[in-house]
Amino acid sequence: MEVQIPLTELELSFKPGISKNPEAFLAQEEPQLREYLLAHIHAYATKDKPWKVTITGLKMDQGRYPESNVAYWEVNASVMLIPENATNTRNFYLDYDAVIHQVMNHAALVSIRSDWENGNIEEATAEAQAIGWNLQDNTIPPLHINLDKGSWWTGFTSMVRLGARHIAEGTDHLMFLLVLLLPATLLVRNKEWNGFGGTRYSILHLLRIVTAFTIGHSLTLLLGALGWVRLPSQPVEILIAFSILVSAVHALRPLFPGKEMFVAAGFGLIHGLAFAATLSNLHLDTGPMVLSILGFNIGIELMQLFVIGISVPWLIILSRKDMYRYIRITGAVFAAVAAIAWMSQRYLQRANPFSTMVEQIAGLGKWIIAGIALLAVVVSVWPKQKQAGVSQFPSKG
Repeated sequence: MEVQIPLTELELSFKPGISKNPEAFLAQEEPQLREYLLAHIHAYATKDKPWKVTITGLKMDQGRYPESNVAYWEVNASVMLIPENATNTRNFYLDYDAVIHQVMNHAALVSIRSDWENGNIEEATAEAQAIGWNLQDNTIPPLHINLDKGSWWTGFTSMVRLGARHIAEGTDHLMFLLVLLLPATLLVRNKEWNGFGGTRYSILHLLRIVTAFTIGHSLTLLLGALGWVRLPSQPVEILIAFSILVSAVHALRPLFPGKEMFVAAGFGLIHGLAFAATLSNLHLDTGPMVLSILGFNIGIELMQLFVIGISVPWLIILSRKDMYRYIRITGAVFAAVAAIAWMSQRYLQRANPFSTMVEQIAGLGKWIIAGIALLAVVVSVWPKQKQAGVSQFPSKG
């Protein structure tokens, strides 16, 4: 449990004047504050078997009132509630009266921030319930928390949706894969991309790249979510941007022709670590975590296949035409600019004009795909005689 109490309200029940010097409050009063909180936080399923309550962390935070933008200080306490034996932790009573026991018009708002079995798996808090004085009988009744309506199926399907949304909103993940696929339908002549490789060649090559990327990110998603492999988020995010730069340069001029699947698998390992961070932050038990890894990965793959399905067929059609060279170069240059902008942003940890522009253009992704599809349809039905005299490279497969 995370407890947040504004210092100006805490001083009404704990000790007068503490809000005058908030920076020094914990250094002077931490032992007494721990005793105070432990005396006013209790939990139990039945009153004869109270749960063990420990304060695992205390810190001072600064916030602002939304209506006035005035700053305030608050105590932020991390609290561990540990039931006896195998008590059901989804149906219990929270007996909390910090500040409330002295200030009758004070109320504590309680919300469930993460509840896997009810599909609430993100940081957005659920609807809050209040703990306060009951003026009819002059008591502070405990809050009954009952989460028994949830199920593993609800948790699993919510993870599928989260995985799909994560990849849909993860512009960098999709950009790496799509830019790596840009030249996958082409052959190499004189160390340059030159000529359509044929439909069968293109489909098999595309499938190998997508499969390799899936194997790579699935492996580190599993290892990272289980806590076996962990890296700081900043270098992981920088490496993801670097992977886009590599695929963009390769789309301009062959760096590793025929070996794209190995590059996709290698960088897929890096992308998987970013996926894993989402799951590890949920702090789930073994059973829910295993189902979450499976559901999250299924969601990623479904959205990934959807995006590939609505874009790659048009690329195969267009790659038969001479104009595809300009499409490939435009896409590669945009991806390279995006990669450099993201690397700068993630290293310096502040946005730049190019990263902002990239995000705005990426937001038009569906219209860009629609435009490519329209162009592919137009060139595929263009009268044959209009293309007379245009030399085509012989296809293979």
